[in-house]
Amino acid sequence: MTRLGVPKTYKLYVGGAFVRSESGRYDRVQERNVPRGSRKDIRDAVKAARSAAGPWAARTAYNRGQILYRTAEALESRGGELGVARAELEASIDVLVHYAGWTDKLQPVLGGINPVAAPFLSFSLPEPTGVVGIVAPEEPELLGLVAELAPALAAGNTVVAVLSEARPLAGLDLGEVLGVSDVPGGVVNLLSGRRGELAPALAGHRDLNAVVDVSGDPELGAEIDRLAADSVTRVRHAAATTSYPDAVTDALGRLESVVELKTAWHPVGA
Repeated sequence: MTRLGVPKTYKLYVGGAFVRSESGRYDRVQERNVPRGSRKDIRDAVKAARSAAGPWAARTAYNRGQILYRTAEALESRGGELGVARAELEASIDVLVHYAGWTDKLQPVLGGINPVAAPFLSFSLPEPTGVVGIVAPEEPELLGLVAELAPALAAGNTVVAVLSEARPLAGLDLGEVLGVSDVPGGVVNLLSGRRGELAPALAGHRDLNAVVDVSGDPELGAEIDRLAADSVTRVRHAAATTSYPDAVTDALGRLESVVELKTAWHPVGA
């Protein structure tokens, strides 16, 4: 008797769990049934990310680097299951390793003592901006996502990502990699569905602190700007990353877009 294989059921990755879309809807994409996320799923994902933001930011930079490196290890060992070209997979792994090395260098590079003409000590420290929304590009579906995810996590932020609409499977499979990588639940949330429906709901959410738009869609980008302006949410528009050099050449710029500088003054010599 010929055995029938068990087909994989794809789910959203929200709050560290694999969940069906709240609406129960699915789209047929890449010959698979893919959950079609809703506005309610966006709200649930942002809520999970907000709950995880404080504990994740409170971890030491060294520990966050260890976790990112562990994610690269898990992606190396399970990458064959993601169905992307080997070159794209290897570039994604290398991007994670690169930003794992940045976690304990952000403070000395972006922070420092400020020269002031008064009897004060003034210094600045970088802090995570909070919850970062990512609108991933259509392709490359894995590298284009990881290139924006890695700097946000390295800087101590939590993430809600809207995956490629046309090719979401690699992004959904990445959730399984994250699940075995010591990444705490809620730190990364991955949603598939129709970008025109999910991205505006994400950009307009008032508990979001920054948006990274890599959709390459000018009309959607303008809509994201309009919605984000209502809550003074930071927005960075960028082209899709297609190689490892693209992802790391301006690493500091990517990191600066998802951190805030906190400056303190202290009287001295009194």
